[in-house]
Order: sequence, then structure tokens, then C-alpha cells
Amino acid sequence: MAVAAVSASDRVVHAQQSQVSKSYTTPIPEEIFTPDTVKTSAGTFRFFDGMPDEATVRTSFENLKFIRGYETFLTLMPAASIEMLRHGHAEIGVDDHTKVALLSPLYSNPLFLTGNTDTIYGSTFFNLQDTGPMVIEIPAGLGPGTINDAFFRFVADTGAPGPDKGKGGKYLILGPDDTEPSNVGDYFVFRSPTYSNWLILRAFLDSNGKPDKAIANYENGLRLYPYSQKDNPPQMSFIKAGEKVFNTVHANNFEFFNELNTVIQREPIAFLDPELRGLASSIGLEKGKPFAPSPQDREILEEAIQVGVAYVRSDMGKPRNQDVYFYPGKQWFTPFGGGSYEWLVDGGKGGRNLDARNNFFWGYTVNTPAMVLKMVGVGSQYGVVATDSNGVYLDGSKTYKFTIDKDVPAKDFWSMVVYDPQTRSELQTGQLLPSKNSVRNKDIKANADGSIDLYFGPNAPAGQEANWIETVPGKGWFAVFRLYGPLQPWFDKTWQLNDIQPLG
Repeated sequence: MAVAAVSASDRVVHAQQSQVSKSYTTPIPEEIFTPDTVKTSAGTFRFFDGMPDEATVRTSFENLKFIRGYETFLTLMPAASIEMLRHGHAEIGVDDHTKVALLSPLYSNPLFLTGNTDTIYGSTFFNLQDTGPMVIEIPAGLGPGTINDAFFRFVADTGAPGPDKGKGGKYLILGPDDTEPSNVGDYFVFRSPTYSNWLILRAFLDSNGKPDKAIANYENGLRLYPYSQKDNPPQMSFIKAGEKVFNTVHANNFEFFNELNTVIQREPIAFLDPELRGLASSIGLEKGKPFAPSPQDREILEEAIQVGVAYVRSDMGKPRNQDVYFYPGKQWFTPFGGGSYEWLVDGGKGGRNLDARNNFFWGYTVNTPAMVLKMVGVGSQYGVVATDSNGVYLDGSKTYKFTIDKDVPAKDFWSMVVYDPQTRSELQTGQLLPSKNSVRNKDIKANADGSIDLYFGPNAPAGQEANWIETVPGKGWFAVFRLYGPLQPWFDKTWQLNDIQPLG
């Protein structure tokens, strides 16, 4: 005799009817109910017929505060990061647009996220609320330059990747409240959504590895002034800051929220969309209001920061997103996951790659398409590595060899710089420049086939002093390989980076 099939939905209804017939007049889907006791990683919650007891209410809201603090740390990290860049510049006297820091070169004394020892930086901040429309005169011959807003968003490129194409020109930067002047025919015009903006410029060493020509180009040609002063621009000051001690890295404890609050209070409300404003205000960060969390809330927010730091540190050297790795089976990866300076997945169809964005702003600065787009012979490209050929974190107590194959596809130069995983700044050792590059280091020895072996360790292998970068026992390290003016073999991967090999 055939037995009629009973569907899953029928079985659920039968079960529900037997369970709830005393309390309800109709069958109620089981998934609607909350049990009287629920054990979770956030704690044990207790209810009477869905109504929480006092301990459950307290724990659930504390957990929500924790989640909102954690997400605020990760999502608004770019704002705190660039704010501390601004603060660090002010520490050394670069406190308005007439003063420019020349990092010529950038030694390991300053704390500066993955700064390069091998380009000559010109760096300053300007506040469009104070100045109105800002004119920036870029001299010809500078390398790539970028303007980023107070949320580390891209505003404009200058130099070779920008509209002046390396020939120099005048840029007019409008603030969120500014009306565009009527006569701007000679200017490249851009608008920033924030008042505070960072101008970071790069120039190159000359053929002898010297910075003098680049410094003179800055001093003789770079000018910043309000459009209202275009007929009588103020004098510029250039502060050589490459060896100074100053900090540009955001805090990794509760102080982070104070840094972020400075940005929120200064910038126009609309610089963050309502969703992000709501995230920040849910933990007390709201424009026009004091940030004064209770001792209990402060403790929760401190814990949120530490959990967030654990996540970004976990992803920093071994990104879980496999798409960021350049070559199958190798350790090198790009800091711009997904090939988008906005970290968009499939052009935005997949939303934003949050891991890739968090990874970038934790360890790096300067947000520009020039670092992502295929621009043969123009701009720059980056490879990052934090593990040896076996996938083990690099250890300053050990000795390693890195072979750079011949014919590096860089029109301008290549460099290899070593960094401290704690500060994400240049590794501080007996070498003020923890790096090697193809222009400055004329004494690097090449192999018979044209390749170059670089060595890393606390001591130089015998006879390899010129090819050695010092590391520190008891400390880790990671490195960035840069190509300025990257050529086609880099993009089509016919030339590849080799893994770092442990020795002995």
C-alpha cells in the first residue's frame, strides 16, 4: 500500500501545533520563537516569554556598543590616519599651506606609515575653510603627486599621472562650500568634500643618487596660496624634516577615538554620509557635541579597539584574500586588493572589499589610482611581503637572501625598503636608511647574470656589506618592493619577484 509523502513544511506545522496549541489560536512558525535561555559568545541571555531580564538588557547593549566601536575603528580608520599625518606635520612646524616638509630623504627617525627612503617627498596640508579656493603651482619635472581629503579619499593627481602630464601647471582646489571663480581657464580645477587636505609630492634622486636637484625644484617652483592672493602670493618655507623625530601614526587604543573626534568636529557634516555619521554618533562621536563616554563605555570602546587591531594585524602580513597575491604559490601581494583605489569588487557590483580597504589603511598612505591602474612608464607599483618562501613571518634574528632578477622593469628606478610591523614605519637600526635602490646605491654588487642578491639579517654575510639591509634580533620585519615608471613586463608578469629565502 502506497504511503503519502509528508513534506518538511507539514512536519514543522504538526510539530508547532503540538507545541503551541495551548498558547496560540493558530500555528506559529518555530523560527519566530526565542528560547528562555540562549547561550552565545557575547554571554547567556535569559527571557520570560521573549522578554529579557535586566542582565540580558545590559549585556546586549554593551555588546552593541562594542560592535559599533569595533566598526567605527575599522571603517573610519582612514580619517584618523590622515589626521595624525596632519598632526605630525604641525609638530615640526608645517602648520599651514605656506610651509612644506621636505623629506629628503625620509630616514627611519620619523614614524610614517611605509614611507619611502628613495624618493624626495614634499608634503603639506591646507585648510580650505580658512583659505577659500587654493592654488597649487606644480613645477615641471616632479614625480607623481596626490591630493587626498580628510577621509583619505582621492581628490587629484599631479605630475606625470595628473592632467599636467609632468609639464607642471596650476591647480585650483575648491572646498565643499566654495563657488568656482569665473575665470579658471589656466587652472586644473578639482573640488574636495573636506576642508583639510593633504598634498604629497614625490621627486626623484638624480643619476648620481643625490637629492639636490629635486630640492631646488621644490624650493624654486612649488607654490601654494589662496586664489584671493593670486596677485600677491605669500612666501613659502621649506622645512627639511627627513631626520626629525615626529609621529604621524594613529593610536591603537582609546586615544584613536579622540583623534577621530577632531576630524568630525572640524569637517562639514556632509563629509560622511548619514550611515557613517550614525555609526560614529552611536558611540558618542557627533559634530557639535562633546565626546565624553562614561568609564564603563570607555572600557568597552578600548576593548573594541584591541579586537580590531588583532584583526588588522592578522591580515597585514598574510592577507586572507587570495586575489591580492601576485603569483600562485608566492608570498608577494599588492596593498591595493582588487585593483581598485576605492576597493570596489567587480566595479562595485560586489560592493566594497572591506578586508582590502582595512589592510591598506592600517599599513599604508596615499590613495591614488596611479598606484593601481596600468600606466606603463608612469606612476609606481608596489609589492609587499612579510613572510619567507615557506610562508613563515620574517624574523630579524635570522638571515635571508632575496634575488632580484636582471632587467627590472622600472623606467625610473626600483627600491626595497624594510619596515617595522609594530609601527608600520621604517625599521630603526644602525642604518638610517633601511633600504637599497638602483639609483642611490651604486656600490651594490650584481651577479654574473645581471641579477642582484640582497641580504637581510642582524649581521652582513662576509663580503656582502653593500648588498645588506640590517634587521633587529627579537623583532619582525616586512618589506615593500617599488617600481617607479613600471614597464610592461611587470604588468604581464613575464618578470616576477622572487620569494625571500631563509639561509641556514
